[in-house]
Amino acid sequence: MAEKIFGTDGIRGRVGEYPITADFVLKLGWAAGQVLTRSCEGKKHVLIGKDTRVSGYMFESALEAGLIAAGVDVGMLGPMPTPAVAYLTRAFRASAGIVISASHNPYHDNGIKFFGSNGFKLPDTIEGEIENLLTNPIHTNSSEHLGKASRITDAAGRYVEFCKASLPNGFGLGGLRLVLDCANGATYGVAPKVFGELGAEVFTIGADPDGFNINDGCGSMHLSQLQKAVREHRADLGIAFDGDGDRVMMVDHKGEIVDGDELIFILAFFRKKTLGSCNGVAGTLMTNVGLEHALSNLKIPFERTKVGDRYVVEALLKNGWSLGGEASGHLLCSDINTTGDGIIGALQVIRALEEQEVELHKAKKAMSKFPQRIVNVPRKKDKDLTQDKPVQRAIARAEKKLNGKGRILLRPSGTEPIVRVMVEGNDHILVSSLADDIAEVVRHCIA
Repeated sequence: MAEKIFGTDGIRGRVGEYPITADFVLKLGWAAGQVLTRSCEGKKHVLIGKDTRVSGYMFESALEAGLIAAGVDVGMLGPMPTPAVAYLTRAFRASAGIVISASHNPYHDNGIKFFGSNGFKLPDTIEGEIENLLTNPIHTNSSEHLGKASRITDAAGRYVEFCKASLPNGFGLGGLRLVLDCANGATYGVAPKVFGELGAEVFTIGADPDGFNINDGCGSMHLSQLQKAVREHRADLGIAFDGDGDRVMMVDHKGEIVDGDELIFILAFFRKKTLGSCNGVAGTLMTNVGLEHALSNLKIPFERTKVGDRYVVEALLKNGWSLGGEASGHLLCSDINTTGDGIIGALQVIRALEEQEVELHKAKKAMSKFPQRIVNVPRKKDKDLTQDKPVQRAIARAEKKLNGKGRILLRPSGTEPIVRVMVEGNDHILVSSLADDIAEVVRHCIA
């Protein structure tokens, strides 16, 4: 049986440790080239984008070599947000798109994400086929059947125009003061152009990548700098992306954080009340139950999926819906792009605010979040926590105290070596205490 290397969002890990090594990624490029282009007629063509990590140069070259060995032409996009690669894969009619990124992780991690020719992330079955092929030795094509590589110089401009075109004709951002936190990541070159060309007065932070400072105290995971900058510039709101630009979080004019669940509600409310077109919303197991209740009050159906925007997309496609996402900031507007898109999501929220003539601070108040606490416990070893008696006893004690008025979720992260302990209820003091108690038991179990 082939080894399982794909997680919830591609392949990810620490650079230099298997499988995030140059030799493995070279073979991965070869295997992916075989699987993702087998149904293509004529010349095979794959796009490669990356974020700003120093290791991206190495893995870009490794993927390029593997793909060319398999007879695939490669289009090099350079630093480019993950959703941009999804869009450009469709725009260029490419066989597939590949992103070199570890998203919100620190610089010493990296990863590989794949998109099919339709711009959607790969289903589990295709990932399994790639994993199976990795057990075979690399076969390099003869010279006349090798691929070629080229640099696509207008990729950024194409994506900027795509983002701007997601708004109605004539809709601009004139008169708005915005602070953008680009996380020293893949949005640093395109996000300021999008918002600036739409007429906003833009202040930027986290837009000076050096290969090592991606997500370092900035971006959607670290909002204190953005909160400070919004107050200092007296901005209307602040927008924070993560390292690869598929997440977005916001800060209102008072410096208060507005998370993904609240942003989804703002979009759902606008689409229902103003556009009359919100027929359902997809969230995940981590979605705050307050969003579920708020959507119910609007008579908008809601469905939970496994954690990961790819599963949210699957639910949207299955139900014929177009809006979903996660509290972490993945916003899915599937009527615009095929994956979570931080820039597109931010633009849609601003449109909702402007057309309803409401400030972000007031708009988020229309949804009441349940107290929720998430504790991340470092995972030094894998263990089935559903079979661990001390952990299950701790959960049982907590559930008794919640008395049916809350939720408990333990979930190994698919992108980091941690276990997330989430407790949700109607009493924030109790919720916090129970989360800490369970996390301590889990910590002893997996230390």
